[in-house]
Amino acid sequence: MPYIRDSFWRGREDSFASVADMEAAALHWCEQVAGQRQCRPLEGAAPLTVFHTVEQPALRPLPRHPFELCRWFRAKVGPDIHCSVDKVLYSVPWKYVGKHLSVRMTVNLVQFFYDGDLVKTHVRKPRGKQTDLADYPPEKIAFHMRTPDWCRRQAEQIGPACLAVIDELLADNALYHLRSAQGVPAMADKHNPERLEAACAKALAVGDPSHRTIKGILAAETDQSGQDARHAGDGGAGAFLRGPQELFDHDAVALDAWDIPVS
Repeated sequence: MPYIRDSFWRGREDSFASVADMEAAALHWCEQVAGQRQCRPLEGAAPLTVFHTVEQPALRPLPRHPFELCRWFRAKVGPDIHCSVDKVLYSVPWKYVGKHLSVRMTVNLVQFFYDGDLVKTHVRKPRGKQTDLADYPPEKIAFHMRTPDWCRRQAEQIGPACLAVIDELLADNALYHLRSAQGVPAMADKHNPERLEAACAKALAVGDPSHRTIKGILAAETDQSGQDARHAGDGGAGAFLRGPQELFDHDAVALDAWDIPVS
């Protein structure tokens, strides 16, 4: 640096008309002055000659991508499979829940490493949450993929009564009832769609279009008979109980046995 300062810059600070003029002068100085001098550390050889004969053949190509500045973090994977990195939540594969990961953040990417192995890469977000559904366990993936629209499309293929049940389940607090709504069309795999449609119609008729009621109707096979659906689900009495009229009739028989008049 002292050689460059004294040989090239000294007395010439104000003599350059532009940056391009300064660059041209610097290139000429490097090739004709600094590069041609006899250099004692090089045993009297010229630096430019040493460069062309020894150093230039050993140079490797420039990287295909420019060097990226990055920041490193340490993050723990929460029970919901997300890590908080720079106030943004990113998902990682579920098998790393509870583990600590090393996180490399660049301008465009966020990369997660466990024991030196890359386990997840996300495009960097400025805020909020970024989730890859493939990071969830298989049973959770099915829950997220079977959206309310999926439930309605499946129900339409079964029949209008099944669709009405799905609409009823998703009318209020759809996320809370989503799993029940997913389960109703799925019963067509075990019972044929005609039976499921009949069970849905019977559940609607008694005012209890719930997953449990429909499942009970199918289990008791009351969809194929005239039996009251309320005896098979959660909207009325349990299947082992009787209707109110039978209860009153039983009371009357018991009172007759004790010779107690019934008004």
